[in-house]
Amino acid sequence: MPPVVGPGGPPPDLAGLCAVLLAAGEGRRLRPLTELRPKALCPVGNVPLLDRGLDRVEALGLRGQGSVAVNASYLADQVVAHAGTRAHVSVEPGGPLGTAGGLGQLRDWINGRGALVGNADAFLMGADAPPGADIADLLAGWDGEQVRMLGRPAEPGGRGEFGIWRFAGFSLLPWRWVKELPASPAELWREVWRPAEARGELLVIPYRGSYTDAGTPADYIAANMRVADAYDGLLVADGATVTGPADRAVVGAGAEVRGALTRSVVWPDGYVAEGEHLADAVRVGRDLTVTA
Repeated sequence: MPPVVGPGGPPPDLAGLCAVLLAAGEGRRLRPLTELRPKALCPVGNVPLLDRGLDRVEALGLRGQGSVAVNASYLADQVVAHAGTRAHVSVEPGGPLGTAGGLGQLRDWINGRGALVGNADAFLMGADAPPGADIADLLAGWDGEQVRMLGRPAEPGGRGEFGIWRFAGFSLLPWRWVKELPASPAELWREVWRPAEARGELLVIPYRGSYTDAGTPADYIAANMRVADAYDGLLVADGATVTGPADRAVVGAGAEVRGALTRSVVWPDGYVAEGEHLADAVRVGRDLTVTA
């Protein structure tokens, strides 16, 4: 498959570039869902978040273990098994090293290349372009020297992390910054973004779609509802059964829903009994319900 063409022009030059998806975090704010699986493997619109990230960079032309890496720590065995041969997996056995430390541990694998870095738990939905094309502007015309990040405007009257901008899940880092990152706990905002901003070397590229950090039950449900809305309010996976009323819902494969759903998510093989009404909630199995 050829690289996608972004809204801003021709396909980006991928020479000297790799992609890293950060999937090592514990996802504490999303517990108890993340007691079962790492946040990066929680499904949004019946697709694990990590798969959405892998599909996005693959659409850009970055694919395979030589070009794409994933870091893992919390429930790392699940991430390793899920990534398979789609990406090189860097396991951090002593606990998550953070967004910068994870890249530092991957220094030898990155090996002189620039890095397109995405949060695996970021949910992006392009307004006018398919996945991959929606972030192609981040790469267009890049000279290999400038630090870039996707940004969304802050809410009216509010302030973002970078002036009027809020970080939107992906950044682009030159090798000269990556090679200095420690292979110990550290964060990109301290090690790269703030210093680059202070030097006038940080460029924010506006993201044209919607961005959700699916890190809390409320935001996780909101991300799923964005997908449901694209299916007229109801997305039901193959093999699921829904006999009760549903108003804005996502239902996973093998699930059985006899009760009512309102702005809710049912994980694969979940069950909602007749007479139940889930509202602003996530159902896992028969008994676990997590509310917004």
